[in-house]
Amino acid sequence: MKILVIEDDAEIIEFISIAFDIGWPGVELVSTHQGNTGLELVETEAPDAVILDLGLPDISGFDVLKQIRAFSEVPVIIVSVRGSEADIVKGLDWGADEYILKPFGQLELLARVKAVLRRTSGRDVSDCVSAGSISLNTVSSQFSCRNKSVLLTHTESLIVHSLIVNAGQVVTYPQLAEAVWGDTYPDATDALRVYIRRIRAKIEPVIEGVGRIDSRPGVGYIFDISR
Repeated sequence: MKILVIEDDAEIIEFISIAFDIGWPGVELVSTHQGNTGLELVETEAPDAVILDLGLPDISGFDVLKQIRAFSEVPVIIVSVRGSEADIVKGLDWGADEYILKPFGQLELLARVKAVLRRTSGRDVSDCVSAGSISLNTVSSQFSCRNKSVLLTHTESLIVHSLIVNAGQVVTYPQLAEAVWGDTYPDATDALRVYIRRIRAKIEPVIEGVGRIDSRPGVGYIFDISR
C-alpha cells in the first residue's frame, strides 16, 4: 500500500507520517510540497491514494486535482483549512473522494483514508441504469430521456444514479451522502442541496413532462417519473 501526500507544510507531513507509522505501519508514504511534482509522482509512483492540500506554493490544489482526474481515478482525499461550502462542493465536484478540514486527528485521518479505499475498491455500479424513458450511463455520466441528453459531472452522476435506482421512493440525505461520499458529514445536506439545484437546472429541459426531482423537506429527495 502506497500513499502520496502533496502538502507544503512540513509539520503536517510529519504529523501524517507519524499517524501511519503508528496506526497503519504497512503503508509506504511518498511526499512532496509541490503540486507539479505531485502530478509526476501520481504517474511514476502509482499510489493507492493521494492526500492533497489545496494551498500549495506552485499551483492550486484544485488544479492538481483537475489534472489528476484527466488521467487517473486514484482516490484523492483533500485536507484543507478552507471549509466554506463553495470550496467543499468544488473539491468533491471536481473528483475528490473525501474532504477533511484542518485541523484533523490522526485517527480520523486513518479512518477516512481506509473508508475511501474500501468504497473505491468495492464500488459496484452498473454502467447504465434506467427508469421508464430516463437513463443514465454511469461511465460517461450522460443522462438521457427519449432523444435528448445532457452530460453530468461525476458527483452529479452518483446522486442521479441513486435517485434513479430508487425512483418513486424517497432517498434520504444520509442515504445520498453514503452513495456519493461513502459516509455523511456535518455539511452534507447543504452540499446536496447545491448539487440538486445544479442537477435540476441541467436535466429539467431533458425530462420535461416525463419526471422531476421533488424535495421532501427535512428528509431527502424523490425522483418522480409518474408525470
